[in-house]
Amino acid sequence: MTEINKASQQSLQRILDKIGVKKADDNNVANNKSTLGQEDFLKLMTTQLQNQDPFAPMENGDFIAQMAQFSTVTGITEMGNQMKDLNAKVDNFRIATASQYLGHSVLVPGNKVRPNDSSEVSGVIDLPTTTTKLQVFFQNQNGEILNQIDLGAQSRGLIGFNWENLPDEIKNNNEPIYITALMGDNPDMSLATSVFSKVMGTSAENNDLKLDVDGYGLINASEAVRFRD
Repeated sequence: MTEINKASQQSLQRILDKIGVKKADDNNVANNKSTLGQEDFLKLMTTQLQNQDPFAPMENGDFIAQMAQFSTVTGITEMGNQMKDLNAKVDNFRIATASQYLGHSVLVPGNKVRPNDSSEVSGVIDLPTTTTKLQVFFQNQNGEILNQIDLGAQSRGLIGFNWENLPDEIKNNNEPIYITALMGDNPDMSLATSVFSKVMGTSAENNDLKLDVDGYGLINASEAVRFRD
């Protein structure tokens, strides 16, 4: 290599250092030949300078633009690697967070539920309008009414209900209980309900966090709007 070439490389090296283009690690280059490191860039630029038309040499602006472009690409690559690491950490954090749901009850849309360890059944009714009489019916899978709660007059909104101290016979059967909510002044209108059901397990599928909820199987964690002991 001539002294001019050496001087060119040294000059390029100083400029690259100033704009933040770091030298690629030898091990990384050996393991990933598709990566264009600083050494490769220096060789390309030196070759380009050696073979340029002496009557139409590269403009300083073009030269600096190429280096800036390389610096930008290098920065984007490093940022991409950092984002991958961050995503992996976030996924691990989400899974760890989801494990805290185990054994607890989450509020999920539906009308089917089993009694919890405290021998109670609870949930929420989405009441679309004011009513003079709101009733909640608890039925078994044969349609037989096991209990009825009168909540009286209620305004529009989310209305909670709770059946406590279920008989041992019903609890020990471990069969699902079906919830029906009706308005006394409009019994033909079907009201949407949500129930607190126990989380049996958690999993992650395609970066989506899933909760295995008793009676409902795998649901997205985002569907569980509330949880409690």
